[in-house]
Amino acid sequence: MIELLSMGFFQRALLAGILVSLLCGVLSVFVILRRMAFIGVGISHSAFGGVALGFLLGVDPLWTGVGFSVVVALLIEWAQRHSRVEEDTAIGIFFAASMALGLVFLHLSRTYNVDVFGFLFGNILAIGPKQVVQILMVTVAVLAVMWAFFKEMVFLSFDEEMAWVSGVPVRALCYLFLVLMALVVIVSIYLVGIVLVSALLVIPGAIAQNLSQQIRSMVGWSTATAVGSTVGGLGLSYGLDFPSGATIVLVLAGLYLLSTLLHPRGHSVKGKA
Repeated sequence: MIELLSMGFFQRALLAGILVSLLCGVLSVFVILRRMAFIGVGISHSAFGGVALGFLLGVDPLWTGVGFSVVVALLIEWAQRHSRVEEDTAIGIFFAASMALGLVFLHLSRTYNVDVFGFLFGNILAIGPKQVVQILMVTVAVLAVMWAFFKEMVFLSFDEEMAWVSGVPVRALCYLFLVLMALVVIVSIYLVGIVLVSALLVIPGAIAQNLSQQIRSMVGWSTATAVGSTVGGLGLSYGLDFPSGATIVLVLAGLYLLSTLLHPRGHSVKGKA
């Protein structure tokens, strides 16, 4: 293991994994509290359309994926607020349309190669210095925004109507949180891929809810389990010769089952920030 840590590709994978885990750990708490797990699935799968568009245009799939996912996230929120469809219906519509567009883009670009497979299922060990810088930029930006609006996000998560009455810019914060989710989804794709990325946005927060009833404590548990699972999953994947992304998600799932056994009824979360 010590020899592995001396290798550049593993150092980059470990650093990227820790950064992405910090992001997912923080956002996962609010995804759970606001019952937005299915939105995470929708955004992560809609990213496929953006990634495929990048291959078609010959540009960095990260940035086309960001733009595409942000647009889809905002459209989901807009459709929910301005039409009669329920949230899960809007997600299903844009989820399916985005995947279909992705297939069309791939057909037009003729890019059926290992790069697409890596985006679908993750290939953290192939992350280069450029991707590490991109992940670091997104990490700093997202964590700064969450720190600046932490109390407002907590308020919004527990009582949206009271937040309206109190003058909190509810609609703007809802759109902002969706944009943050889209950014985190895109950089998480390097870690576990489009297919599994929603697990990083859901499971850490679910574990934290089993273990704590205070928001700040939940954020601590969520980030700790996300980072621990990433580091442990990378080590296990190397030792067992398993896919790294899938191993990380399985470690997280195992921790969730353990936390559920220890606290079968979980905790009633208090709204104090």
